Amino acid sequence: MLHLHHCISARSFRPLWMLEELQLPYQLHMLPFPPRAKARWFLDENPLGTVPLLVQGDVRMTESAAMCQYLAATHPDAGLDVAPTHPAYGAYLNWLHMSDATLTSPQTLVLRYGRFEPAERQQPQVVEDYTRWFLARLRAVESAVARSDYLCAGRITAADVAVGYALLLTQHLGLVPQFGTATQVYWQRLQQRLGYQRAMAAQMRAAAEQDVPLTPAPDTRP
Repeated sequence: MLHLHHCISARSFRPLWMLEELQLPYQLHMLPFPPRAKARWFLDENPLGTVPLLVQGDVRMTESAAMCQYLAATHPDAGLDVAPTHPAYGAYLNWLHMSDATLTSPQTLVLRYGRFEPAERQQPQVVEDYTRWFLARLRAVESAVARSDYLCAGRITAADVAVGYALLLTQHLGLVPQFGTATQVYWQRLQQRLGYQRAMAAQMRAAAEQDVPLTPAPDTRP
C-alpha cells in the first residue's frame, strides 16, 4: 500500500495527482500546514517536517518531482513514463527537475515573504523580484506547449503533472493572467483531466474526514 502525507495544494499534490492518474490504491494522510509547526508528531515520520512524504514498504521519499518519476517508472504500462531509450528521455528528465528547482522554488520565496511571514518580516522587494524571475522562466513552458499539447514525447507524462503543480501554485498567487496564450490553454487542458479533478476532490474529502483545516497551503496567513 502507498501512503502519502499531504497538505492541501502543497507540493505533495504532485504525487497525489500521479496516484489518481495511475488509479492506484493509496492512503492519504492529511496534515495542517505547516506540519513542522502544527503537527509536531510528524517529525518522527519525516525529520524535515515537510510534505510530501511517500511511503511504500521500505521506500520513503520526500521530493515531489522524484515521486512523480518513481510512480511513473514503476507503473510503465500507464504511459506516464518515458523510457531511457526514447528520444525525449533527456527532455523528460529536464522538465521533471525544472518543475521544482526552477519553477516552484521562486514561488516559495514569494509565498514566504508575501504571505507566510508576519507583516514585520515580509519583504515586498523579494516578492516582486522572484515573481518576475518565475515569469521569465515560465517562457520555457510557453515555448514548449506552443509547439505541442504536452511538454515532451508527444503525450502527457509525469513531467506535465510536475510542471502542472507549478501552474496550480501560480493560480493561488493570482498570476495566471500573466501566462502566455499557449500556457493558458495548456493549463486549462491539464485541469480538465479526470486525474487532476479526482486529486482535487480527494484532498478536500480527506481533509474534511480527518478534521484538517480546508485552507489550501498556499493561501495560509500567519
